[in-house]
Amino acid sequence: QVQLVESGGGLVQFGGSLRLSCAASGSIFSINTMGWYRQAPGKQCELVATITSGGRTNYADSVKGRFTISRDSAKNTVDLQMNSLKPEDTAVYSCNADVNTGTSWSLKRGNYWGQGTQVTVSS
Repeated sequence: QVQLVESGGGLVQFGGSLRLSCAASGSIFSINTMGWYRQAPGKQCELVATITSGGRTNYADSVKGRFTISRDSAKNTVDLQMNSLKPEDTAVYSCNADVNTGTSWSLKRGNYWGQGTQVTVSS
């Protein structure tokens, strides 16, 4: 089994910064894409940013230029640096990973989620 544990959420003022971290652990052979998603009250879950195993990144238009996703493949971690935060960034942020478990001759692919961490931006 695979576990994703997030950290780094909290309360910050408009224009401030936060850094979220997510660590994957368990029977991991390799990790494909890792990413961050968020869900605000009364709204659907939306993609924030993703990063492939090769380092290719993708961002929601609403966070481009403000957020930066990065990963350490050796440590199975993914971070999200959030700058110039706005009240509309307030949401529960969840880490997601597309993970290969097992052995090289018997791989199983699965998609995993962290428990989520609250980010609140006050105006």
